[in-house]
Amino acid sequence: MTSVGWLGAVVAFLSLAVVAVATASPPTARALYVAMDVLGVAALVPLSLASFATGLVQSLGGAWGLLRHWWVVVKLGISVLATGVLLLYVPTLQLLGDAAASASLSDDRGLLPSTSPVLHSAGALLVLLFAAVLSVYKPRGLTRYGWRKQRAGRQAVSAG
Repeated sequence: MTSVGWLGAVVAFLSLAVVAVATASPPTARALYVAMDVLGVAALVPLSLASFATGLVQSLGGAWGLLRHWWVVVKLGISVLATGVLLLYVPTLQLLGDAAASASLSDDRGLLPSTSPVLHSAGALLVLLFAAVLSVYKPRGLTRYGWRKQRAGRQAVSAG
């Protein structure tokens, strides 16, 4: 659920970012940059951390294991990478939001449209969609650790 929520929040963020860049109305753009800042801190960060934590718990406690299957390892890497990029990007969001909030209604020259939120959220959307496909498809392929665990399990069963 948290991964789906994270994906939905990214879609909402991307929508706000596209409109902020495309609008001809500086007050609208300012409002959207403030909203993106709030969405980033209030939804994206908590959902990314929750998604990582729940994925870790499920893999450690479930049949798939954390390091047995390549698709689980790749999803873990995606989660770590996407969360890391997001945490590094939050200060930029806050700067954009603060600049938009502090701009006076008569001075719109200081707030230029930034394509950075569009690029980051579009990239995040692609990465998270790939992770979702991995979760549904679950391609075969054991890691070396997975092969060793599987072999040890077979030997224990045949010895018993």
